[in-house]
Amino acid sequence: MNTKALLLLLSLSGWFGTILYADVTLPAIISDHMVLKKSAATALWGWAEPGEDIAVALGAVTAHARADDLGNWRLTLDLEQSSPGPFELSIQGKNKIVLKDVLVGEVWVASGQSNMEFTLSRDEDAAIEIPQSADAWVRQFLVTKATSPIPIETLKGTWMVAGPAMSGRFSAVGYYFAKAVRQKINQPVALIHTSWGGTPVESWTSREALQSVPELKETTELNRARADAYPELKAEFVSRFGQWLRDQDRMDKAGVDPALYAGEDLSPAAGAGWATLSLPGPVSGAGLPNTGAVWLRKEINIPAIAASTSMAIQYSAVDAFESVYWNGKLIHEFTYETYPGDGFSRRYDLPAKQVKSGRNVLALRVVYPVKQVSFTAAPKVGAINLSGEWLTRVEYALTDLDGAQKNTAPVAPSNPPNPPTVPSYLFNAMVYPILNYTITGVIWYQGETNLGRARQYRAAFPLLIADWRRAWNQGEVPFYHCQLPNYGDKNIPPGESGWAELREAQASVLSLPQTGQAVLIDVGESQDIHPRDKRTAGERLARVALARHYGRGGVDSGPVFDSARIEDGRVVVSFTGADDGLVARPLGETFVVKSEYKQTAPLVRNSPGSELEGFSICGADRKWVWAQARIQGETVVVWSEAIPAPVAVRYAWANNPTANLYNGAGLPAAPFRTDESFAHINQP
Repeated sequence: MNTKALLLLLSLSGWFGTILYADVTLPAIISDHMVLKKSAATALWGWAEPGEDIAVALGAVTAHARADDLGNWRLTLDLEQSSPGPFELSIQGKNKIVLKDVLVGEVWVASGQSNMEFTLSRDEDAAIEIPQSADAWVRQFLVTKATSPIPIETLKGTWMVAGPAMSGRFSAVGYYFAKAVRQKINQPVALIHTSWGGTPVESWTSREALQSVPELKETTELNRARADAYPELKAEFVSRFGQWLRDQDRMDKAGVDPALYAGEDLSPAAGAGWATLSLPGPVSGAGLPNTGAVWLRKEINIPAIAASTSMAIQYSAVDAFESVYWNGKLIHEFTYETYPGDGFSRRYDLPAKQVKSGRNVLALRVVYPVKQVSFTAAPKVGAINLSGEWLTRVEYALTDLDGAQKNTAPVAPSNPPNPPTVPSYLFNAMVYPILNYTITGVIWYQGETNLGRARQYRAAFPLLIADWRRAWNQGEVPFYHCQLPNYGDKNIPPGESGWAELREAQASVLSLPQTGQAVLIDVGESQDIHPRDKRTAGERLARVALARHYGRGGVDSGPVFDSARIEDGRVVVSFTGADDGLVARPLGETFVVKSEYKQTAPLVRNSPGSELEGFSICGADRKWVWAQARIQGETVVVWSEAIPAPVAVRYAWANNPTANLYNGAGLPAAPFRTDESFAHINQP
């Protein structure tokens, strides 16, 4: 079936799905344990027989609706004066549905990519927090992951109540946010958690919105066209390659016992059929065939501190069909029918229960019927690099092909965009179905996948905010985001930084009404893009919400660059958000490499003897140097003897900066630069 026919079928199935209801039915999000927004017009909706009368009651609050010609019905409840509950919610049509344990309170959408998806079970304080997390007034609706090329009306998901049995499945950032807000406002606080790791902002934006911005429209349509065309191209490849294998008598020879090669109890050594091979590099030498099937095996010592934690097996793209075994168990298998195409780097997640302390065994069965295969980068398990010597053994060899035979082998189509990364696919499947739900606002943690495209993000991020506000049709609901934390190598010369540019693009949306930012430049890890301290992120977002939306006061931002001027060869920088004064927080002797393994490294100062770290300046030649900096009243004075005539200043402008400027409320200063146009510097 071609793509257009498939889309037509999807459209028709959705249309028939809305007109063939007999009984009243509800979307998954309207179910037991839900939290309804405390407002004067809180929406409920569902489906019924066309023309059917619907009566809804929540305590003493009632409302009525009639299903339209397509069987859709929608109504609103006035819950502005409602108590928190719990209530029973009844929906009466030709049948009656009674939902139990329904609360009235605040509802926040928690969305983004992996750092929002990161669960409380993985948080650094999980062992302490989860056992004491029981709170019936903190809840989460977890949206089941799905993609769609067109907007759809339904999704799957589950409401869960905070407590030892369920809290581990909450978004960690969302949980700490909800807990902090709930404690201050003394009302139920719910999350609608809809996130997906490794996804760009465009995936969460409607196609109509993306088409409205020329610089986003072209890439949007190109990616969608590739995704739409791939199924037909892949089916054609599978058919042709399967025939080629049969014609050349090169079908995989199944039937071998994997335990002979991947078994956990084996203790093979070089000799007795096994040889050694060095990776990364080609799978060649040591009696290995140019084509055939070989096994690669590596024993890995997992330190006790890393045992029983989830890990990922990762290795470079290989032009082969491989099976992956961990401790003798099959983790993943590629055949020519499931092969994703050239350039697809491999990543397979290992559940925590499969990661043992001490000896573990990784084995790869590599089938390469066309040409010799090579690993361009060493495999990794978690942070453990597996470069070096591997054991290898031939399962079977194939006869060598001549050039003409190789040239007849069909080539797999170019690897398509992963469906979650296709523009609008997540909006269609994980946002569109809940647009009727009345919400308080949005918290957002995303941006890593847009690294390298900071200029586009300046257009795409505010576009998403405007798009969601338009789609929800509830006005300018609050939208608060996490700025990317520090990550990567430290102590490099000052200069350009993709992470800093993306942070700057994130901060640019603060010009929009009802927005706010949690700066996380001090909670990252140099070797883990998913820092395990999610409490700080959630609580800083909560400070923003409590101050800006709930009117509870308090400081919600660290120092933010306001202006700079040159005085006697020094740059004097002024800030907003310097509540309770500017503070130089003492620097530790180490920094976090990977908290999961309790790894740290010595901290080397960039500006020894300086009160403040993280500032750099340049002259007209734009050659940046680390600078001395000190607090002077409500300003910071920055200078370097190497730059007698400075023209620009930067702060925390690095992937993983060493920076220690805070305000008296304990919040870090936001990264900034003045050099993009030099417009922020006042020359004498």
